[in-house]
Amino acid sequence: MTKKSICYSLGAVAAALAAVQIARAEPTPLEVRALLHKDFHAKGQATMSRVDQDDVQWLCTVTHNKPSAKRVKEMEIDQLAAIVYPADGKYMGDWKKGAKIAASGAGMTWKDKPGSPGGGGCYNCHQLAPSQPSFGTIGPSLAHFAEKRGNTLEAQKYVYGKIYNSKAFNLCSEMPRFGTSGSLSEEQIKDLTAYVLDPASPVNQ
Repeated sequence: MTKKSICYSLGAVAAALAAVQIARAEPTPLEVRALLHKDFHAKGQATMSRVDQDDVQWLCTVTHNKPSAKRVKEMEIDQLAAIVYPADGKYMGDWKKGAKIAASGAGMTWKDKPGSPGGGGCYNCHQLAPSQPSFGTIGPSLAHFAEKRGNTLEAQKYVYGKIYNSKAFNLCSEMPRFGTSGSLSEEQIKDLTAYVLDPASPVNQ
């Protein structure tokens, strides 16, 4: 092999490696946003606002879920202040209704009637009742939650608030903000709180 052909070969290898490197390069958040706006289309109540991030989501994205402790504290305070707690001071509803909400992933698609009740889809990320045959593991197990955390008014307020806006307690949490987004009503969040904390609930059996 001549010196010239060796140089050509090395050049080809370098070009190939560069191409692989470019292919592996992570897209920027702005590039991802542009792609989403290109490929998704609004239909019914499923508008394009769903693919846009607010300040909290954007911060967690650009920092790979590792914003500064100072910024986390500031934004969690803001998120906590945005939680609307029940005016009657009661945080628990009917756990039986809560069980149905937790097991349902319905709601807020273009096929659904705007304003119709949605589900929480909690089983996608959490173990709930110990007898539950299938569940996701993105979130922690909630089995026997009342035994671990108690059923005090303070615990009820915490669970209600966590469901309403998880980012008030963990800024870059992957858990949806069910109350902030309007995905679930106050009554539904109360029912889910009861499902997690009521001693009679299957979660605590």
